[in-house]
Amino acid sequence: MTDFTTFLQPDRGQAARTIEAVAAAEFDVWYKALTPRARAAVDAAQFKAKPGEQVRLGSEVPEDWSFAIGAPDAPGPWSLAGVASALPAGTYRLKSGDPGAAALGWLLAHYRFDRYKPKAEPMVERVLLTSNPAAIEEHVRLAEATALVRDLVNTPAADLGPAELEAEAMEVATRFGAQVKVTKGDELTTGYPMIHAVGQAATRGREPRLIEITWGNPAHPRIALVGKGIIFDTGGLNLKPGASMRLMKKDMGGAAHALALAQLVMAARLPVRLHMLLAVAENAIGAAAFRPGDVLATRAGLTVEIDNTDAEGRLVLGDALTRAGEDKPELVINFATLTGAARSALGPDLPATFVNDDALADALMAAGTAVGDPLWRMPLWAPYADMLKSDIADVANSSESGMAGAITAALFLQKFVAQGTHWAHLDTFAWQPASKPGRPKGGEALGLRACYAMLKGRYASAQ
Repeated sequence: MTDFTTFLQPDRGQAARTIEAVAAAEFDVWYKALTPRARAAVDAAQFKAKPGEQVRLGSEVPEDWSFAIGAPDAPGPWSLAGVASALPAGTYRLKSGDPGAAALGWLLAHYRFDRYKPKAEPMVERVLLTSNPAAIEEHVRLAEATALVRDLVNTPAADLGPAELEAEAMEVATRFGAQVKVTKGDELTTGYPMIHAVGQAATRGREPRLIEITWGNPAHPRIALVGKGIIFDTGGLNLKPGASMRLMKKDMGGAAHALALAQLVMAARLPVRLHMLLAVAENAIGAAAFRPGDVLATRAGLTVEIDNTDAEGRLVLGDALTRAGEDKPELVINFATLTGAARSALGPDLPATFVNDDALADALMAAGTAVGDPLWRMPLWAPYADMLKSDIADVANSSESGMAGAITAALFLQKFVAQGTHWAHLDTFAWQPASKPGRPKGGEALGLRACYAMLKGRYASAQ
């Protein structure tokens, strides 16, 4: 993994080139104060200090140059990502102020997923100086957690099966002295029948499993993080069309988010008793695949009629949420790339967020806004639960009408959340469909930083 500490260093007055953020409203005054050589560069670049614009400013001494950028309308984590990608190797500082949250975008501008490009060009290393060295560790943690999500989501399913995801979880747990339990085989079949059913058609070596990490003082408040880990989703016997299957290596994006958030919690040593659960399976096609019309047992004791085998993520999460509730956590957060309906409603950037507690919802929304990782609350509209009625079982796994798909999926999950537990469900895309500064096309962490900020606000003050 990239060593992000290389790119953000304390400012001790060392030699560095400057980056100046120029507001468009102040451009004329700024321009008049430039040297003739710098004005020529501005004119040639047609720089008007609009957000996203940048220009290299020369001086009378050829080796002495600086950079100017258009000041963003709203400073945030990506304010410096564009210029970080454009600069030559070297050391830089802002002409005024400290990078603050924008340090994250600077770091992530150095992210690369080049596992399958052995001849990739070496990374250009650009060091940013900060006058707040105490914040460096936190910026690096966030960059590392984001990179973990991206790496896992970007890796093809052939190279990231259930065993490989288990190994990743083991590595994270070992680093922080956490305990790991993996349930598979006969124990999974009897204890977590929906996880078993979804993954039972996978080939040998890619069997389904539940991966659990526990960490922290048992006397501290208990929280659970749950992730959907569908390694690849064909849709099962309700086979997806080819175009819809193309990106299904990312269907374990929920598990990637849960693991990355667990890493952040442990690295920050938040005073919580952490329980992370990854429900891992491959929704494959074969003679053993579960079928439309089947009725599945569940860990919770409910029965579920399968309306559609492509609505499998909620099944594995149901068993995992049941297990999470058995330890009576005060808070449960689950992540899942769960429904196309959420994307149709909110697009790729906004995780559809369902919360059963208004105070928790407010805290999540506020945290997302504060750190530039927005969420959008959606309703747990109880009357829509009628869409999940079954004639022969306690509940169906999807609605025949297909309406309100994100909501009915959330209502299905809610049936497996322990009564009285504060719960948030993030239906996240986990993917960046088009490159933006600091955010290359591919796997992406969406909702991760918002949830971490909320947890810090809720628990760090208890230390």
